[in-house]
Formats: sequence, C-alpha cells, structure tokens
Amino acid sequence: MKNAGQLSRRQVLAAAGFIGLATLTGCGSGEDGGDAKDLSKKQNGAMKNYRAGQQFKAAKPLSFPMLHNNNPVYPMKNSWLFWKELTKRTGVTLEPIGVPLSDYEKKRSVMIGAGDAPFLIPKTYHPSEVAFVSSGAILPVSEYVDLMPNFRAKVKKWAMEPELDSIRQSDGKYYLLPGLHEKPKPGYSLALRTDVLDKLGLSLPTTWDEVYDVFKAIKAEYPDRYPFSDRWSTNTTFPVGALHSYLGQAFGVRAGWTYENISWDPKGKKFVFTGATDGYRQVIEYLRKLVAEKLMDPESFTQTDDDAIQKLLGEKTFAISANPQELVQNYRYNLEKQVKGAKIEMVPVPLGPAGPVVLGGSRLENGVMISSEALKSANFVAMMQFVDWLWYSDEGQEFSKWGVKGVTYTESGGQYELADGITLMGSDPEAPKDLQKDYGFFNGVFTYGGSWALVSSSFSPDEKKFQAAMAQRSQLPIAPAHPLQSVEQEQASLWDTPLRDHVTQNMLKFALGKRRLSEWDAYVSELKAKNMDRLVDLHNKAYERFKKENG
Repeated sequence: MKNAGQLSRRQVLAAAGFIGLATLTGCGSGEDGGDAKDLSKKQNGAMKNYRAGQQFKAAKPLSFPMLHNNNPVYPMKNSWLFWKELTKRTGVTLEPIGVPLSDYEKKRSVMIGAGDAPFLIPKTYHPSEVAFVSSGAILPVSEYVDLMPNFRAKVKKWAMEPELDSIRQSDGKYYLLPGLHEKPKPGYSLALRTDVLDKLGLSLPTTWDEVYDVFKAIKAEYPDRYPFSDRWSTNTTFPVGALHSYLGQAFGVRAGWTYENISWDPKGKKFVFTGATDGYRQVIEYLRKLVAEKLMDPESFTQTDDDAIQKLLGEKTFAISANPQELVQNYRYNLEKQVKGAKIEMVPVPLGPAGPVVLGGSRLENGVMISSEALKSANFVAMMQFVDWLWYSDEGQEFSKWGVKGVTYTESGGQYELADGITLMGSDPEAPKDLQKDYGFFNGVFTYGGSWALVSSSFSPDEKKFQAAMAQRSQLPIAPAHPLQSVEQEQASLWDTPLRDHVTQNMLKFALGKRRLSEWDAYVSELKAKNMDRLVDLHNKAYERFKKENG
C-alpha cells in the first residue's frame, strides 16, 4: 500500500498521461501467485506501441467473456453484424453472457459474489460498483488507465479529472471506467401544445413563473380540464421522477430521478441533506401551488405513462414531460393523427432561481467494471487495450453507434445517414431492417459518451434545437470526492433508505395537500430522528479525511 503522497502524485501523472506505455506496468493487487504490479507476463496478444487514435488489432486471436444487459427492445442475437465486424477489426471475439435487463443488477451481484463474473462487466452505474470494492472482486481500474491512451486523452482534453475524483473510493482509486461525455446532455423537459398557446396568444414559457402563467391562461380557457398531467411515476423509485428532476435543476437541487440524500453546498463548502434544503422546499412549494390551483392533475403522481399520454391525446390535458424521442415518436405522431392541427413542442428546461444551469457531474455515464480475475490472465494488457478502443476511441464509438460505413450508414461532412431500408428508433417506420434489432448497433451496452459531434449526430431536429439551447448553460459545481470506508458505507446504507423513503413520502403529502407546508420544520425534525445529521456528518468527515490524505 502506498502512502498518501505517492498515491496523489500517481493520480496526477495518470490524468495528465505522462506514464510511459512502453513499460506496460501497472499498480494493483492480485492473487495470481506473482507480482501483480508487473504486467510483463500478461501481454499475450497486446500491441506493443498502442496509441490514441490507432486501430486496435490483437497480435493473435483472443476472446473475452462479458456480461450483456439484454434489452427487450432489441434482444441479443448471435447473428448481429456487430459481433462479426468487431472480431474482423480487432481480432477479439466477445463471449456475451446475456442477462435480462429487468434482472441485470441482481444477477450481476450474485455472479460477482459467487466469483463467477466474466472479465468485462459493462452497463454499471456509479455508485453500484462500491458494493464490490471491499471484497476485492473488481479491479481498481484507475491503476491501469496507463494502458488506455484513448481514455486518458479524453479525460485530459475535456478536463474531466474532477468528475473522476468524484467516484474515487477511500483508497483514492476508482473501480469503474465510466462513459465520458464531452458535454452534458440533458434529456428531459416540458412539452406543450403550441397550437393551443397560439390560439390564446401565448408564447412558449422560458421560466417556471411563465409556466405557471401559461397554465393559468389555459385553465381559464378550459376550466373543466387540467392544463398539465404528467407521467414517469410508476415502475420508478420516485413519482413524477422526470419533472421533479428538471424542476429541481432550476432550483439548484437534485430531485426526482437525480435525487441523492447527500449533496454538496459550494457556498458553505460542506455536504448537506438534500431533502431538508431550502431549494428542495421551494420545489415542493411550486408543485403544491400547481396542484392546489388545479393546474396539475393530482393523478400525475400515481398514474401509468399510458394514462398520462391518453389524456394528452384525448385533449383532456395540454402539457406533459418529454424527452426528444417520446416527443417525436409518441406525442407528435399520435396527436397529428387524432387532433387536426395539433402541434407540440418541447421547451428548454424553464429557468428558476438557480439561473441558466445544468446539474454537475452529468458528463459521466454508466461504465465498465473489470473482474479481478482478469488480472490473472496472460491477455490482460490486450484486454485493457481492447476496452480502450471499443468504449473510448472515436473510431470504436462511431462503430458501436452507427455500424459499418457503406453497409448500415453513410457519412459526409459530419452528417450521418442510415442506409436505405434501415430504421433507428422509428426514424423510418416502413424500413424492413432495424439498426438495433437486426444489426446490434446503437446498443446501450456499448454506445454512450463521446465527442459532441458524435453524440449529436443522431439528434432529431427537435433535439438539436433543445440541446443547442441547453449547451449555453453552465454546470452546477461537482461534488468533491468523499468516499466512505467499508464500515462507514455499511452504516450509511442502514440510514440512507429510510431517509430517502421519508423524503419521497412527504414530497407526495406536501404536493398533494395531505400535509401542510407549515409543517416543514416538523418534517425536518423527523429526518433528524432518522439519523439525517449523523449521515451528513459521516460524509463531511469522509470529505475532510480524503482531502487531507490526497491533497
């Protein structure tokens, strides 16, 4: 184990990309009977001078087992062109172990716990890797990024060290290779019937105060209907999860799908309990106002997505949460068929007290864990080079997303077009082939992150407009590293869930008027009784300790 000074220096060097690739050595712990720091005997099939931007091609045919999150929208097929072309380009054959999406996290935990996990474990969202750190079942991948020139180049070019610091554990290392985005990519906002707004002489709202005014005007015109009825409340941990998330952003807090009990207060330079902050209270007050004045359907908090959509299509409501895909494929397509002259548009997230911001840390996405067993393999270095090419090189990312040029797509001047007869997420309903279902490309196991040019290459005109507006906004500060030690992690886990549940239950009560907002102080006292302050102290102590030990 290194002392703190050495560890911190290695992090700096690794981030800057100064560690020599020629030595092909790394740090870490392994039980392979030899010195795990010496990778000289683990270079079978590796390229000797592998560089960023270079096509990886194994020196001999290799195969690596991989857990595969099997999405029911595009079930895995052995016949996919993705597998065949990947082997042709890299000399590597992946051996996917398919696990249904609905069972993926549970099955992954069982396999890792039993020592049966394959070498590559993608589609892992931070912080779910934390559960496997203390057992030594997964590699501290930060110790091996010197083998990954594309990963390091993107971290350096896009200044992503703060994001990576935020996922480090108490030993100063991180155990997940996350997806890297050049820019934040917000996905959800409010969609409104613009033909109705035009009829009433209203403009699209740009702030939450204007949203309220628009809803009031619609209510005055249609007093027997709710202007707004929302979705994404069932099969989720948080009712109206999307709305709560992008509304929270406007008040500078994580809420809904993005909610975390602990959040960073940049002014106080300390961690606080999110569900007790003034910003969170203001979010709830806003929701309560909409419900109390019958501007928002109270069934939004409990109804299915289909119910919410049917109310929109049946003109019982005129606004709903959206993402660009749902806007085009579901709302607009069906509205135009059912309601003559109907138009609907998704607005950039309305602004609130926090100003023009997006949530911090959103440039990281799900990523890949590496089983510790992989370190015992003679093919370890080649495997890390392969992971680097497929998930982090521009060429690998383009391949995973669009497929084979001239076969599945054409590209000219940065403009990508699907080949004739191929559809993607409903882009051509008449096409006989589907890029995901029939070819295996645009698969969430492999396709995420990358340059803005590549990420935006599949945007619809609506999303291009939305993202162009959102790109003008600044990121909220990223929380600094504050990893808990294993004993602290166990304690925090016992407190986290009851606190989160209490926040969720009371958000519903406050928003629906089943509890008065004048009882906010009593609610905060209830959180304290559930160990809120002790949880906050735990994280602040971890932050101070990590800062002291790692600089």
